[in-house]
Amino acid sequence: MYALIVPASTPFVLLAAVMGLSWWEDRILPAPSAEPANAPAEALFAPAAPAQPAELPLVETTLTREVR
Repeated sequence: MYALIVPASTPFVLLAAVMGLSWWEDRILPAPSAEPANAPAEALFAPAAPAQPAELPLVETTLTREVR
């Protein structure tokens, strides 16, 4: 009988854990500040020009064997 209770109660335990963490995040953790402390890293390291793709070899140079 106990072997049936554990799998049947697993979704409810997970739901209770998620709801508890949500409550803890809303009530216990400090509220985020209005302005972020650091600027995003993407804005600091923007490339000046787009990167050039590598040049692909020509098809004639890669297919050197004759087909009979």
